[in-house]
Formats: sequence, structure tokens, C-alpha cells
Amino acid sequence: MDTLIPRRLTSHLTAMSKMFPVVSLTGPRQAGKTTLLKALYPKYRYVSLENPDIRQSAKRNPNDFLAEYNDFVIFDEAQRWPDLFAYLQTIIDQDRRPGRFILSGSQNFLLRKNISQSLAGRVGIVRLLPLDNEELQEAGLSTEEVSEAILRGGYPDLVNRGLDTEPFYSSYLASYVERDVAELINWSNLDTFQRFLRIVATCAGQTANYSKMANATGVNLKTIQAWLGILEQSYIIFRLPAFFRNLGKRLIKSPKIYFYDTGLLCYLLEIFDTEEYLLNQNRGAIFENFVIADAHKSFLHQGHTPNFYYYRDNDQREVDLLYERSDEARLYEIKAAARFRPEMTKPLEKVASYWDRPTKTTLIYQGEEERLAGKTMLRNWQDLKWRRKG
Repeated sequence: MDTLIPRRLTSHLTAMSKMFPVVSLTGPRQAGKTTLLKALYPKYRYVSLENPDIRQSAKRNPNDFLAEYNDFVIFDEAQRWPDLFAYLQTIIDQDRRPGRFILSGSQNFLLRKNISQSLAGRVGIVRLLPLDNEELQEAGLSTEEVSEAILRGGYPDLVNRGLDTEPFYSSYLASYVERDVAELINWSNLDTFQRFLRIVATCAGQTANYSKMANATGVNLKTIQAWLGILEQSYIIFRLPAFFRNLGKRLIKSPKIYFYDTGLLCYLLEIFDTEEYLLNQNRGAIFENFVIADAHKSFLHQGHTPNFYYYRDNDQREVDLLYERSDEARLYEIKAAARFRPEMTKPLEKVASYWDRPTKTTLIYQGEEERLAGKTMLRNWQDLKWRRKG
């Protein structure tokens, strides 16, 4: 029997169910949404609207169906029955006790669309992503080999059961495209979409160049933007915005593209083992993706908005990751190197000098030496604890 991996999202999810009559748990396929909900709410009735018999019963007699399932219910694959949301609005407006219904589903675009149309203001939205590094460490499932961590990724079933990554991600990608994407784009474009997804993978860690993507994929810019939106809504990628506050510098404004899971990223890049990873020309960008994705996942799992940025100006000074609060700014440089060299921190500290408030600068790398080098703290990737405060 597989061990249940504790998820850090639990406290935030519990808090939201005490505030809102409906909670929506979104996230990518295989992130562990159903497992978490069943473990956290054992007294709730579980209804999967993926089951065609249940779905037909609900559609045939919706009032009778919801008279039976009118309190403390988990509706999984809720987007399969779009009328559910309007019915829930009526039920909730009569009784707004918190925690009455929990909605989950693998088609996040349709789920969120239906929520915004019928349940806006009545729903607490919570996001579950693949396992972050702190969760893996707490579960005793982490690895000291960064290449292994990157290639494996963080999908709970893969990690917990020790599955081979290549067949797992092959099946994952097929399910995602054939079941989720197929509901949003024309079937005739599915092969082109898969090619587009691999092209996006080659852009991970880079400034988004939509024209280049369009030319490589063979579609127009409008389609590229729509398809990137699908990848974002389904939590395959996120765009890291450029820092925009005026510091007296001309700043680059285009976002960068990152994948939430580096196992999937490596599969799309056809990197299947450590040797291929170490020899790959994109190794630095993949490590950067690994660290920045972990920051995003960690913040979301704590219930925080990941207000991260990157910085680049026309003098070619760049900071890989930036987090700004009202009282301080934190700047991070990310290097795949295993040894520290003083020149690694000079651009970082130069950019930090532009701020009119306290700044903390950190170099994240693969080396074991952790100390203060000048004004910059050296940190090994395994020892990072992403926190909004402190």
C-alpha cells in the first residue's frame, strides 16, 4: 500500500473551507487532488461526475440529485456537469454555511470558467501543484542528486511508487492532450499542439518570443497566445513577469516561461537520464527552472500569491528571481555550478544597490559551501525554505 504523502496545502485548504461555502481545488492532472480531499474530509460524501451513470442521473433529475447531495459533498470532475454551478448558487444563497461543497477537476479552464460565471464571491480557490522540495524532504523522498530530482519531477504517484519516468510522462502527456486540450481546441490541431508544447519546452528559462514560437509551430500569434493560456490554466507552465518598477533604468518587459514540473520538461526535451542532462546545452536553464518552479509551488502550497519577478535592464544586468515586499527586496541568482566564484555575485549586488530599501541577495547553486560571500549568502538548492516573511 502506498504511503500517503503529507501536503503542505492542508492547513490553507482547511482554513478556506471554514471561510467559504464552496472551495475549489484546482491543479494539474496527477497532482494528488482527489487523494488529498478524501484524506482530509473523510466524512464528506464523494461524487465523481466522471462516472457517466452519476452524471446522467444528475442531469435527468437535478433537483432530486441535489436534494440528496446537499451538504458536505466533494464533487470531483465538477466541470463535467456545467449546470451544477448554477444550482449550487441557488442552494448557497439560501444557506451560506462554510464548507458545504468542495469542487475539484482536471479540466481547470472549464472549472474556473463555470465558477466565474455562477459562483463568483462564493468560492475559495486553492491550488495544488506537484510536490515541492520541502514536501519531498519531509516525506523522506528527496534525493541529494540534483539531476535525479530534476528528471523525476514531483508528481506524487511517480515519486511514491518509484515509477519509470519515460512511460509515466508519455501517458501523462497523452491523457492531458486527448482529454483536457481536446475539449478546448479543434481535434485536427492536436498534433500541432503537441509540437507546440515541445517548442515551448525549448524556451524554458528564456524571455518569451511569441513570433519565434509562431514561426516554429506554423500558426499565428493569436493562436500562440491562446495555447499558452491553455498551458497556464492547466498548470503546465507559468510566465514569470519582468520587474517593472522604475529604478531609473530601461527595463526589459517580456515575461519568461517556466514549467511547473521539470520531469515533464525533461521528457519534452527528450532528456531521459543523468548523462543526457549533464551534456545538454540547456542544463543551466533547466536548473534555473527547477529552483524557480519550487519557489512558486511552495508559495501556492502555503496559500500565498507567488509575486515573483525577474530583472533585466538594457545594460544586460539580470537577476533570475526577485521578490519584493514593502519593507525589503530579495534577489536571487541561480547557477548550476558546484563551485562558487566571486564574479557570480557581482551583477547581483550591483542590481541590489538600485533599491532604496533593505535588500537580501542570495546565490543558489549546487555547491555544499554555505556562507556569506561579501554581501551575498551562498545557499545549496536543497536547503532553501521559501517563506513570505523572514
